[in-house]
Parts: sequence; structure tokens; C-alpha cells
Amino acid sequence: MTKLQVVYVLPSLRDTLQRGHPWVYRNHIQGGVNLPTGTWVKVKCGNWQGYGLWDADSPIAIRIFSTQQVPDRKWLHRQIAQAWFLRAGIRAQATTAYRWLYGEGDGLPGITLDLYDRYAVLQTYSGGLRALQTDIVAILPQITPLRGILWREHHSPPQLLWGELPPPDLLVTEYGIKFCVDLTIGQKTGLFLDHRENRRYVEGISQGRTVLNCFAYTGGFSLYALRGGAEHVTSVDIGKGLDVAIAHNLRVNGMDTHRHTFVTADCFSFLPQLVSQGKQFDIVILDPPSFAKSKQNRFAALRAYTKLNTIGLRLVKAGGFLVSASCTSQVSPSDFQAMLGTACSQAAVRGQIVHEAGQPLDHPVPAGFMEGRYLKFVVLRVTPLP
Repeated sequence: MTKLQVVYVLPSLRDTLQRGHPWVYRNHIQGGVNLPTGTWVKVKCGNWQGYGLWDADSPIAIRIFSTQQVPDRKWLHRQIAQAWFLRAGIRAQATTAYRWLYGEGDGLPGITLDLYDRYAVLQTYSGGLRALQTDIVAILPQITPLRGILWREHHSPPQLLWGELPPPDLLVTEYGIKFCVDLTIGQKTGLFLDHRENRRYVEGISQGRTVLNCFAYTGGFSLYALRGGAEHVTSVDIGKGLDVAIAHNLRVNGMDTHRHTFVTADCFSFLPQLVSQGKQFDIVILDPPSFAKSKQNRFAALRAYTKLNTIGLRLVKAGGFLVSASCTSQVSPSDFQAMLGTACSQAAVRGQIVHEAGQPLDHPVPAGFMEGRYLKFVVLRVTPLP
């Protein structure tokens, strides 16, 4: 094997790396290092050492994969198989769509792999990770039978790496509920896998209640609420064609379409209209897209969350629930809770946290890498001020 280039990083980083943080930023590197993207390097920090992939373009210069060796195919097979066995409990519960590999959480930083029935979608977040693509594609069908493997990088269209393309109306199941997904277009497939357990929680509180599902997308929360016995569900989203997508999901599950209404509208303008009309619901679900892409946008994101949740709280009947979520990684769980407290104050209601969750089993977070925990999900019982 070619002798590895040794890259030295600032000694102040040693404890962080020792705890398992997998990233080395460019400004942490000592001396000038000029290497092609995708080069394996040995990282030294005091008496700590590890092995990672160099990226010449990203602010994250090195992603650490191992403290023992440069990953080979045998090493990769072991990591991928460990991730597969971790998700055995998901597969046992009438679920065929989940995240098989969650990057840093499964020891493969910058790599995610979503499984939709017999089709896998590989996504990489650094050009250097292409060096592992061939081995990963060879390993996956050795662990479970597959029909096709697709690859996405950043915002590029998906490409077929192995096998056959999936049909555009592929059906997958999640706790027995059927969803139609299209793996060949866009960045999302029609199903946010990280909310699987949260959707199931909503099902459990929906019996006999009216539900307003904001930013509904293809109706994940709506379908669970309907199966849970909701009296009526109103889904709201501005996206083109989402009314058709939800209607299709309702039909394939044999659900009563008379208990569901879809409204094509911008939630930020539509919700204040509902408030002015005096409308209220037993459950209001707020799951907006991310409000911040960088730390610089954190305070603006918190202001937006506060405004949205204040409006949402005003739409909840006394004794009902606000279900609020955030996928903005720059907003911490404690920030999100504090924001909800401010929103309750502005809406002049009392909010009791009755349920809180982070990410599910297929989105594990290393103990030394809290940046990997992006998802917040909080359920508030809303009552008048005492």
C-alpha cells in the first residue's frame, strides 16, 4: 500500500476527536496540505490518530472513518452489516422503507442510504466519497436481495448504479400503511423517513379529533391520523400536485376520503386567515421545512418558528394538542423548547409538554457528535392560562 500522507491538526481538537467526532475542518489543520479529493490520510492530534478521506473543496477537510485502519471492502462490509442488523426491529413491523445507513451515525460519515422495498438510494455529501461507491454497491446485494441501486449527490438527478430503475409509483409500507414513492425525481421521495415514529404517535392521539396538518406534503401525518380514528383531517401545502398524491395514498389504503380535505395554500398566509375566522382544531401539526442552512441564520429561524407556533397555538382548541417539529440542525432541542415557551406566552395559553422525541432507530447519533441530532418533535397540550 502507498504510504499515507500524515495530516496534523491543532492539539486543542484532541478531546473532541477522542470522543468520536468525525469531522476535521480546514482551519484546524496545521501546515499547508494540498491533496486531491478522495485521498486517504492519517490524522494525528497529540497522541490520537485516525484515518479519513480528504476533501479539497469542502470546509470539512477530513471525515474520519476509523482509528484502526484505512477502510477496505471487508471493513465496509462489517459497518454496513452492523447497520442492517440494527434495523431488524423496523423490518419486523410491516415496514419496508427506512434509512439503512445514516452517515456519521453508522460510522460512514457523509454517506446515507435509504431503502424503499427492494430499491436502495445512495447519497453522498462529498466528492471524495465516490472512492467508496464501487465497494458499497458490491456489498449491498450481498446483505439483502435488491432490484436496483440509485445514487444522488447534492442536487444532481439520481443515477442508476446497479440493477433496474424502480417504477415511478413504487409502493412501500410503514407500519402497514401504504405510501406511493417516486425515487427518480426531486430530492425527496414523498416520504420523510425520520418522522416514522412521530407519525405513529399522532395516530395514537387522533381518535375522534379534528386535525389540521400543515406543510402536509404527501400526507404522512394525515394518513396516520385517519387510521387512528380522526373525525376529520385537513391537509395544507402549497406544493403543486400534492393534492393528487395524497388522494392516491388515501385510495391505496382504502381510507374514507370524506374525512379528509386538502387545501393548496401557503401555510404562512393561510393559518392567520383561519385565526381571523375563529377556526380551531383538536390537533394542529406544524412540520415546516428547515428555516436555516447555516449558523448565521439561527436567530432568524427561531423568530420564524416563534411566529409560526404562536399562530398554531391560537388554532388549538382548549385541551387539544400542538404537534411541532423542526429539522433545522442549527436550532438545538433546548432552543426549540424555549421557543415554544415564548410562543405560548405570545398566544396567551398554557402549554404542557406531554411528549418529546428526537430521531428514530434508523437515524442514530454518535454520543460525541451532537451535530447529528437535527430533528425535534414536541407535543404540547394546550389549555387556557390558569
